[in-house]
Amino acid sequence: MPDGAIKWVKLPLPETPRLPDGKPDLTALARRTPDGKPDLSGIWTADSGTYLSNLAGEGVEVPIQPWAAVLYKERQDSFGKDKPQVRCLPHGVPDAMLVPGYPFKIIQTPGVMTVLYEEFNQYRQIFTDGRTLPVDPTPAWFGYAIGKWEGDTFVVETTGFNDQTWLDNGGHPHTDALHVTERFRRRNFGNMELEVTIDDPKAYTKPWKSVTVHFKLLPDTELIEHICENEKDAPHLVGK
Repeated sequence: MPDGAIKWVKLPLPETPRLPDGKPDLTALARRTPDGKPDLSGIWTADSGTYLSNLAGEGVEVPIQPWAAVLYKERQDSFGKDKPQVRCLPHGVPDAMLVPGYPFKIIQTPGVMTVLYEEFNQYRQIFTDGRTLPVDPTPAWFGYAIGKWEGDTFVVETTGFNDQTWLDNGGHPHTDALHVTERFRRRNFGNMELEVTIDDPKAYTKPWKSVTVHFKLLPDTELIEHICENEKDAPHLVGK
């Protein structure tokens, strides 16, 4: 998709708090749902591509298994030329939320939190109705996720992954034993933070945490359609 080919719509949404000059007040208090929980709803984007390149953070030693270290080095040396999204396949978890310029929309309801990814028109469901993780789920690109609140922090547990995605564009691998724990916290109307814990005993010697990922709200807009046309999009996806 060439830069500048399409643009996001701009419109004054009624739920956006405003400054005296009419601009969105991104430092206003975050909204809450009728039951008092923070409302994570909105269109968000990572405020930096740093997290996309390395989920662990620069200079952090990841407790990686020898075979996975070899694979990671191969991906680093090839500059990620074989990453799934080059073939129009999903980024995965948490990688799909880390792509600057491709926002995602959270829709929060009492029984499920839905994440709509603009890139490739994909979605993810996080069930909040009290169910537990399935014992033997069908392997999936985004896994099977359940969520609960711990105070003002939304905690998501996801398992049931296939082994086809990368944890980040840098190439950290995972297996079908991956268990991801995400902790979301909306700081105010315009800012949200995420901390991720990776637990995959087949690929890593112990669980490890990500850097704190920062997201900024994109107010007064909506997602746009993004269709990946197989190899036609490959030149424009390099580095995304």
